[in-house]
Amino acid sequence: MSLPPVQSSLNVEFFRRGPAEVARGLLGCGVAHRVDGRWLGGWIVETEAYLAQDDPASHSSRGLTAGNASMFGAPGTLYVYPIHAKHCMNLVTEDSGIGSAVLIRAIEPVWGMEQMQQNRGTTNHRRITSGPGMICHAMQIQRDCDGVEVLRSNDWRLTLGRDLRARIITSPRVGIRHAAELPLRFFVDGNRYVSGLAGLHNRPRRDEIGPANAHGTAHL
Repeated sequence: MSLPPVQSSLNVEFFRRGPAEVARGLLGCGVAHRVDGRWLGGWIVETEAYLAQDDPASHSSRGLTAGNASMFGAPGTLYVYPIHAKHCMNLVTEDSGIGSAVLIRAIEPVWGMEQMQQNRGTTNHRRITSGPGMICHAMQIQRDCDGVEVLRSNDWRLTLGRDLRARIITSPRVGIRHAAELPLRFFVDGNRYVSGLAGLHNRPRRDEIGPANAHGTAHL
């Protein structure tokens, strides 16, 4: 499947907003990474917001360090960090120096499916990109991607998608020990690629965004 056109790419103003707002707005948008001439990626279906203030789970809560410096970068910058021999991909929000970001928790795989299956060692579509570590493994995102300004990079594409606001569910974040009760996790109701249990969904988990949304409109 061909990528959405460059004209549909997100811009810096999209990311120059609070992380919760950006996290909701990213649902249904496309993210793709070019590796060795091949695009890998899909539609974003699950995100988590990490705040610059009053959020002990946020890496920026410990202040600027060598390890989290990219989180304080320009809006739209990649903040990639290692955890348990895996990596997690975040997109920086608000202005430089603030320290907020959105974790991409799950995507619906679309581009480079065969290569992503090979990277993950499975043909089970739900085991390819249904979790932050799986995404980075499938899309070949490692620490060397940290600090990349994706809006300026020829090897990254962030594109508009379908307006899914009517299908967004909000819940507490998962997999963290601090401030886990904050309602800062957002996901597409009924999408089969969202991580975790089905209990929070209102719809059966059979839905896909699919190829028809490649030329959507902004949902700011």
